[in-house]
Amino acid sequence: MTDIAMLPESWRGVLGDELQQPYFKELAEFVEEERANGAVYPPREEVFAALAATPYDKVKVLVLGQDPYHGEGQGHGLCFSVRPGVKIPPSLRNIYKELHAELDTPVPDNGYLMPWAEQGVLLLNAVLTVRAGEANSHKGRGWELFTDAVIRAVANRPDPAVFVLWGNYAQKKLPLIDETRHVVVKGAHPRRCRRRSSSDPVRSRRSTRRWPRRATRRSTGPSRTWPDLARRVRTCRRAPHPERLVRFTGFCG
Repeated sequence: MTDIAMLPESWRGVLGDELQQPYFKELAEFVEEERANGAVYPPREEVFAALAATPYDKVKVLVLGQDPYHGEGQGHGLCFSVRPGVKIPPSLRNIYKELHAELDTPVPDNGYLMPWAEQGVLLLNAVLTVRAGEANSHKGRGWELFTDAVIRAVANRPDPAVFVLWGNYAQKKLPLIDETRHVVVKGAHPRRCRRRSSSDPVRSRRSTRRWPRRATRRSTGPSRTWPDLARRVRTCRRAPHPERLVRFTGFCG
């Protein structure tokens, strides 16, 4: 796992040195030992799937999750995403419901988010592996240092991006991001989201909803929503209230 060839080519220039750091070598040894002793998800060839699906220079939105799904056949290297045919997890179901409520987009019948990733949404977990059946079992072993480097690499590019940080865990990464150059969306984690009532001022505020709805009016489904939003973020700094352009992704925050 310390072989730079394992990294997708577009990321090697900004992340290659991380694989040679002592922490990463210890991490690689730990993960290999875990695999020798039992099932670890995702499979070895999909550990860097998020980076492979969204090249470095194509990132428009970065969504940060925690660690992979720990059930057999679920996680495949993209946060919140599951393979076709796998039951949609509660967090992703809430994301779909929120997109439908805000943008009238159809609710998909599957949880496969590869179309989002291929259009510029980096679906990054802070921890890239997990022991079968044990959530957070690889937390604190070194993955966080590596994915912090990913976040910094995106934040240091000249082009602005949208960083979606749901929950306290993700929001601890705020110091890595220059909020004067990028749009940062904060809110409760979608697994804890409860539906708002129609009288909620955030949900009913036309100024909050109008821009995202117009941006995705011709969309055929949620897979188009993130890229449509990200394509327009370049101009958001000229708007009077740029945070409103992405407020619909804030969930219960």
